[in-house]
Amino acid sequence: MAVWLEKGGADCSINSAELRELVVETVRKSGKTGGRMLLLPPDHTRLNSRAGEITRILVAEFGGDWEIDIMPALGTHSPMGPEQLKLMFGDIPQSMFLVHDWRNDVEKLGVATGEYISELSGGKVDYEVAIEVNRQLFAGYDLILSIGQVVPHEVVGLANYTKNLMVGVGGSDIINKSHFLGAVTGMESIMGRADTPVRRLFNYGASFLKDLPIVFMLTVMAKDETGSMAMRGFFAGTDEEAFLHAADLSIRTNFTLLDEPLKKVVVFLDPEEFNSTWLGNKAVYRTRMAIADGGELIILAPGLKEFGEDPENDRLIRKYGYRGTPFTLKAVAENEELRNSLGAAAHLIHGSSEGRFSITYCPGAGVSREEIESVGFRYGDLSEMVRKYDPKKLQDGFHTVDGEEIFYISNPALGLWALKRQFGL
Repeated sequence: MAVWLEKGGADCSINSAELRELVVETVRKSGKTGGRMLLLPPDHTRLNSRAGEITRILVAEFGGDWEIDIMPALGTHSPMGPEQLKLMFGDIPQSMFLVHDWRNDVEKLGVATGEYISELSGGKVDYEVAIEVNRQLFAGYDLILSIGQVVPHEVVGLANYTKNLMVGVGGSDIINKSHFLGAVTGMESIMGRADTPVRRLFNYGASFLKDLPIVFMLTVMAKDETGSMAMRGFFAGTDEEAFLHAADLSIRTNFTLLDEPLKKVVVFLDPEEFNSTWLGNKAVYRTRMAIADGGELIILAPGLKEFGEDPENDRLIRKYGYRGTPFTLKAVAENEELRNSLGAAAHLIHGSSEGRFSITYCPGAGVSREEIESVGFRYGDLSEMVRKYDPKKLQDGFHTVDGEEIFYISNPALGLWALKRQFGL
């Protein structure tokens, strides 16, 4: 049976005691009673997933009978430092953590042919994709637990499941080329959908891992009526069925579908979670379908320190900027360094409004006005904007500020904002 455990619903709220029972029962259903266990949770950019709590439960409950390693599924993100590990995972000994190096620590398992990629993209790209994952997965583990949150995502449609393997602990080729596949396919046709060209590529890649003892633990999170995060669902299993059940709940709980486009959107980026535009541009990705032509997006980013999480990605962003699809595709055609970093090229496309609406970034002291404007964004003074749009006072949704209607979002990573008509409603 593909789905081992599931609990959830639009009004469900799974507490810590219930979560512990679900996690423990998942391991019991594996039939394994000891040996080596590898945990693949997300990093601190999924702080709200409760994956940190799940990891703590696993270590507390099974650390005596199992030898446990933990490898955060970083993808291209920077390795987690001691403070980030403590924030996400609490007092778990940091010696238990392994670091995924997406450029150097991977093993090639096979390829997705150019013909297959052409089929997925409708003929827009036809490159071959190397299927690579961290070689640590083949280090003789008796149980591998892939832990994470199903939530709308700009590249694959809905995050997690096979994305946690192919990107989270995947290699540079599939990361870069899958992101570019999503970009040329078009975010508007991908976001919030369980079946997309990128998802099909990830599922194909994961088929090379079918002999590994991988079990997925998937959460669905949403804010409750008080504004606090609630776990709406927990799903555990070995294949796509568990993901599809989680995806259905995410679609029902993580979407905000509107009747009319929004003229002004204000998004707050929690400094504990968002330190780069590589991550912070979720403010752009997740709202772009809802913003009107000629509208305005204001991003309050007190923790902003850099553009790319990876030094090379940071350099490419600074060089080429967020200037839209035609500019970026031309740059890819003319510059080998960008052709060799298609993930960065895809990110540049994703982070642009394509000229439809303005994007004003309001950083803290870590990034200057000159830097913001050099990559194609407008600059806003953070202290001035926070006085006007105070995150401590605003709740998610519509407000009138100085006689002007705005739509406020406290965390863009938690949902997707779009128009009803875009989903046939």
